[in-house]
Amino acid sequence: MQYSNPVIPGFYPDPSICRVQDDYYLVTSTFEYFPGVPVFHSKDLVNWKQIGHCLTTESQLPLHKSWSSGGIYAPTIRYHDGWFYMTTTNVSGVGNFYVRTQDPAGPWSEIIPVDQGGIDPSLFFDEDGKVYYLSAWNGDRGDGIYQCELDISTGRRLTESRLVWQGTGGASPEAPHMYKRKGYYYLMIAEGGTEYGHMETIIRGSTPYGPFEPCPHNPILTHRSLRHTIHATGHADLLEAHDGTWWAVFLGIRPPSYPMRHHLGRETFLAPVQWTDEGWPVIGNNTRIEAVMDGPSFMGNPIPGPSVRDHFTEEALGFDWIFLRNPPAGSWSLTDKPSSLTLRGTACTLDEDGAPAFVGRRLRHFSCRAETILEFDPRQDGEEAGITVFMNGRYHYDFAVIQSAGDRKVLLRRTVGSLKTEQLFSCETGPVKLKVDATPDLFTFSFQGVGGTEHKAGAAETHLLSTEVAGGFTGVMLAMYAVSKADSASPAHFDWFDYEPLN
Repeated sequence: MQYSNPVIPGFYPDPSICRVQDDYYLVTSTFEYFPGVPVFHSKDLVNWKQIGHCLTTESQLPLHKSWSSGGIYAPTIRYHDGWFYMTTTNVSGVGNFYVRTQDPAGPWSEIIPVDQGGIDPSLFFDEDGKVYYLSAWNGDRGDGIYQCELDISTGRRLTESRLVWQGTGGASPEAPHMYKRKGYYYLMIAEGGTEYGHMETIIRGSTPYGPFEPCPHNPILTHRSLRHTIHATGHADLLEAHDGTWWAVFLGIRPPSYPMRHHLGRETFLAPVQWTDEGWPVIGNNTRIEAVMDGPSFMGNPIPGPSVRDHFTEEALGFDWIFLRNPPAGSWSLTDKPSSLTLRGTACTLDEDGAPAFVGRRLRHFSCRAETILEFDPRQDGEEAGITVFMNGRYHYDFAVIQSAGDRKVLLRRTVGSLKTEQLFSCETGPVKLKVDATPDLFTFSFQGVGGTEHKAGAAETHLLSTEVAGGFTGVMLAMYAVSKADSASPAHFDWFDYEPLN
């Protein structure tokens, strides 16, 4: 059987994976979004279902000081002696830390800080009981991969942090992972930056500290300078499956057109790994991967996807929904009005590095439809609620109901860096249907009163919300939001929300 890449589409970067018998678990980065670090489960490496998040409380994940693309960087998940460990970096907070649990669906422990600097940390459990902690750090000996031995019960360093490798010469040596196979310790890292020159390289030695020899065919994964639909492959993690085969998960991007600009974010890809007679790994088809590849022998049938419509009838939000930083108390509710999501706006707008009333989900497909029914009666100018197509505080498209000069209007706002355009449309009383149609090149916005005619408000280019234009490490979000300058915000009731992939 064959499978399609990416195996987890949309903004799910920096994947890390572990196995417990024939169960597989995977985590990815979340940056300034909350809850942090989604946990996925699979039985076949191809079909993944989210089962929870690692960081679900504000004490685990304080994001008040998080800037755009701050927060949580590059997690690693490992399983040892009945416990799951997830280590990562909150670059806007405590730095490097880990949490642990015996149930990967959660809850996970409070954070355990680690006194080693840098980002992209990783854990390696050796057969002799020693635990090694690695991170990419510009330490006292320069930029590279540093390593120490760790007391896994307390997070205390047992040794000084030592520089073990600075890579093969590519920019930004990062994302270290150590493995042991047939007596060798393999240290694999990403180089070239998480951009179009991204690549994966590897060395090995007889001890965790070396001396190391480089793989003679480095890099073992890269799509640099290729004419391909997939680019920027790297930041990989290796795994031996329960049938003895080896696989790699890694990030990549899919620019939909030329010139190359991507707006879905960095996504999670999968490829087979072969070992040469000399004992070196080769990822994919001689360092390259394809959009369609041969799957594992134990590959199962696709898992049914979520329903198109969320009626907000459950006691908690589904795992697809996330907040921009830690949500303000009282800014959202599933009980204020039955079978609806209610937002109450704060003074924080989408332009700020703060926490607005914001409940969003990732844009995961180039072509899709997003739609909601909004009941909102603003009482004064400065109140608004609707849908935002959001990359960051300086690049977003907002489609909302507002009050302007005493009248209720529909607003289409495009914010592209220092440039901002606004269009206003007459809006009758009562609920309003807001719709966003996405294609690879355009977002098209339309609205409709209940029982009325659908009106097209306008369109905006997808590439203006791309990483190449907007910067950062995230992907586009589709979110319900509300803003209010009033002392008592008017409630915005979203009766349901549709997300339907097309084509």
